[in-house]
Amino acid sequence: MEAGERTETGGCAAEAGPVFTLEEVGKRNSSREAWLVIHGRVYDVTRFLEEHPGGEEVLLEQAGRDATESFEDVGHSTDAREMLKQYYIGEIHPHDRKKEGSKNPSMTSSGQASFWSTWLIPIFGALVIGLMYRYYMLDGRTS
Repeated sequence: MEAGERTETGGCAAEAGPVFTLEEVGKRNSSREAWLVIHGRVYDVTRFLEEHPGGEEVLLEQAGRDATESFEDVGHSTDAREMLKQYYIGEIHPHDRKKEGSKNPSMTSSGQASFWSTWLIPIFGALVIGLMYRYYMLDGRTS
């Protein structure tokens, strides 16, 4: 293998590509240069923008950051996962990899606490049940 040649396997430990920080990846978030992080690996998807079946907007929305969750949520095919290997350019720095893995389950993907699902919906449900109980109990006494 010649120096500077990219691996097709997506980088096993012995043949891993260059290491990038999330800050470096974050600068590549335009149609001229679009990088994504998926499962700790960095991909330059600039050449694929126009070919992406979901449209280039989908990729540009995720460009410059960790797109692992979005990539997995879509449910990409085995063929799509194989295609991804040709865009591999390196690995994310281990320090940044720890940041992406330490997610708080009560936080949404945008980093905000999910107030609706944690508190508001259960409180609203309890209130509705309480009002229904009261209505039917008063209705039963007056009949």
